[in-house]
Amino acid sequence: MENLIDIESISKEEIIKIIDVAKDFKKNKKKSDVINKTLALMFYENSTRTRCSFEIAGQKLGMNIINFDANHSSLLKGESLKDTIENLYFLGVNAVVIRHSYSGIINNVMRLVKYPIKFINGGDGTHAHPSQALLDFYTMLEKIGTVENKKIVIIGDVSHSRVAKSNISLLSKFNADIHLCAPTYLQFENKSAYNVTYHNDIKEAVEGANVVMLLRVQNERHEDSGYPDSLEYKRLYETDTKLLKEYASNDVILMHPGPANRNIEVSSELLDNRVGKTILEQAQNGVYVRMSILNTLLERIGE
Repeated sequence: MENLIDIESISKEEIIKIIDVAKDFKKNKKKSDVINKTLALMFYENSTRTRCSFEIAGQKLGMNIINFDANHSSLLKGESLKDTIENLYFLGVNAVVIRHSYSGIINNVMRLVKYPIKFINGGDGTHAHPSQALLDFYTMLEKIGTVENKKIVIIGDVSHSRVAKSNISLLSKFNADIHLCAPTYLQFENKSAYNVTYHNDIKEAVEGANVVMLLRVQNERHEDSGYPDSLEYKRLYETDTKLLKEYASNDVILMHPGPANRNIEVSSELLDNRVGKTILEQAQNGVYVRMSILNTLLERIGE
């Protein structure tokens, strides 16, 4: 694994390695191989969990962290992203985590950069968010042991969700039974492109579910105003304790990549009870998974 751009580009074996190394970091059984390597965080979209998680992961590994501020950089003077990254490489940066609103931009820039800096996709438009899918997978394995033949339901704005796409790609590699639940206007336009089962009715979707993953309605990515208001979405698709108790499996786990809109896609009482705690554990696991990603990509630099 030379870079981490999307899940499609990495193998099952590479995914398993990342998970195994993350487990060792969490158990304090693994030492850093990347002390004093330098990581630049280049976030062009707002972020709490992903940005802080990569920063803490790098700090735990003994790396030098640069929080790149695009609003106070030479990009505003007309410098290209390619030239910026190449200059960062010659300043000593070994890897960049990039989050951007344009789908595919990281792939495009990576092809132009002539020097061996490592690229990590921190989320690009509606395309991919590979590290989120990896930490979600880690959390599922920790909670239910395996995803093979388990019913995993993703509910919400799947059409705009890079998290949903990356999770579908990863879970498909491990033979999960994947279900998507959303109103028609928030489902994928090309449904045949994904090997999943679609639902409009949330009760039908969560029937017997082992994992329920909720997504935020991404109003900032909607290009028109033809979407119902949040109260209508809440009426039809809010997940609460009663829904899970009546329809999901007894050991169902609740997940959400965050940020969660309380009392829209998920009730506050569910977020704050025992079932909702898994969402906080996802964030915690994200640190160890991102430690593993950084260590895996950078461990051989300088050998």
